[in-house]
Amino acid sequence: MNRLHRYLPASVWLKDYTRSDMQTDMMASLIVTIMLIPQSLAYAMLAGLPPAVGLYASILPLVAYALFGSSRTLAVGPVAVVSMMTGTAALQFAAPNTAEYLTVVILLAAISGLFLLLLGLFKLGFLANLLSHPVISGFISASAILIALGQVKHILGIKASGHNLVEMLETMWHNLSSTNITTVVIGVGAIIALQLLRKYFKAILITFGLSNQHAQLASKAGPVLVVVMATLVVALLQLDQAGVNVVGDVPSGFPPLALPNMDFHLAVELLPAAILISIVGFVESVSVAQSFAAKRRQSIDPNQELVGLGAANLSSAFSGGFPVTGGFSRSVVSFDAGAQTPMTGVFTAILILLTLSFLTGAFYYLPKAVLAATIIVAVVQLIDLKGFVEVWRYSKQDASALIATFLVVLLVGVEAGIITGVSLSLLLFLWHASHPHIAVVGRVAGTEHFRNVERFQVETNKEVLTVRIDESLFFANARVLEDRITQLIANNKDVKEVVLMCTAVNMVDASALESLEMICERLHSTGIRLHLSEVKGPVMDRLKGSSLISHLSGNIYLTQNQAFEELCQKEG
Repeated sequence: MNRLHRYLPASVWLKDYTRSDMQTDMMASLIVTIMLIPQSLAYAMLAGLPPAVGLYASILPLVAYALFGSSRTLAVGPVAVVSMMTGTAALQFAAPNTAEYLTVVILLAAISGLFLLLLGLFKLGFLANLLSHPVISGFISASAILIALGQVKHILGIKASGHNLVEMLETMWHNLSSTNITTVVIGVGAIIALQLLRKYFKAILITFGLSNQHAQLASKAGPVLVVVMATLVVALLQLDQAGVNVVGDVPSGFPPLALPNMDFHLAVELLPAAILISIVGFVESVSVAQSFAAKRRQSIDPNQELVGLGAANLSSAFSGGFPVTGGFSRSVVSFDAGAQTPMTGVFTAILILLTLSFLTGAFYYLPKAVLAATIIVAVVQLIDLKGFVEVWRYSKQDASALIATFLVVLLVGVEAGIITGVSLSLLLFLWHASHPHIAVVGRVAGTEHFRNVERFQVETNKEVLTVRIDESLFFANARVLEDRITQLIANNKDVKEVVLMCTAVNMVDASALESLEMICERLHSTGIRLHLSEVKGPVMDRLKGSSLISHLSGNIYLTQNQAFEELCQKEG
């Protein structure tokens, strides 16, 4: 049974599922569906796909995640950044809104699903940590700008394309003369209406007698009101005849389940993009899941999240959809609506399936400019200027990674930006690790605590030198420690004992071991003994079988205070 719980998390919450949970989940699913339908249509358009594909990607993936995901509140489906990355990757192989393009996108979802599934099965979720927070912030902010700019063409009613800021602006400028004024009025009006509803709709509902909680939930239906009103206006005035682009016919019913077209050569070419989409989607999803789990004192398993998202993407591919992940906005709505279990996702999938079966005709006159407005209003919230200022104040190096990622995404492209960000994150990590803080420490009077002699008034002994390294010892910093101790000995001619305080050392690799042996040998040749203090158990276990311990000129002390007192008495 434990193995079943491990591989099928749904078996844990299903055994305790109650009628009360079902009622709450059904109500939450209704609210999530109201918000998810226009979002799914819009994000499919963002990915260069027919709007119906967004609904296809919002059915089976929700069921698959409910079975295999570990979060009880995460809402899975199409999201802005992943949709944009999907469109960017697919554009290299086919033209949007073609059968070939859809084949590429479905294959991309399948590869992403398989990659995530493998990461989860082999417990490799830690690989997502290669994307540091500043890099993610820079990437998302730049992507939000590109997404918003890419939707301006729908607001203007013109044709435009491009993978980066320069290309988009250039093509828009060349086609600006074909702007459709009616479309502009609808698009700009929708943006204004969405912003006003976002700001004031909750307060208006409260004045009509709704409680704060109910008004908060009902206000999420604001985009639906805009969609309905715009659709009615276009239908009644027949504005599609005046050049306003509308969604048009949306096929009813669920597409037949089918295996993706596994073209090996195409799959190999799509693999880098699929990996990037998978990692970005996982990072976004797991951060959302963790934040909501903490609020309810629950926990999630990152590796199981990989399995859940992998299953969701594979099911999306089998049902003619595109890559999906956990979304922040719909998860917020689901959480606020009181969703108790992943069954909310199952009920949402059923409601969307019913919409596909009976209500697709209502989407015919839905103007694409309104879907574009929905995307713009949603993604503008992702531009984090405040976060940039905070990172700049705290760490100029991290800020440089943020700025570089931001600029490369804007000026070159999404994939290049992510690669730049990951590379800079690794380089910054290696730089920090290869420049460890090494301090000479002394004892704080009247205590057993040892602190940096440059920061505190401490007790020292001119014949006993205590050096503390605040980093694990490995190939990148071992020589730095050698050079620092050599320099300290050269500047302190009276030193007879050197104590290496290992409080912060969690690992000593082979290169560092060789450096320690060299330090010991050099000190011994000058009549100075090397001692170790506060060596952690796992580190000591590794060192016991080494020549360093057998040839150590000094002793190994349990505490730094013990070493200081004994060596001072000896020298005294």
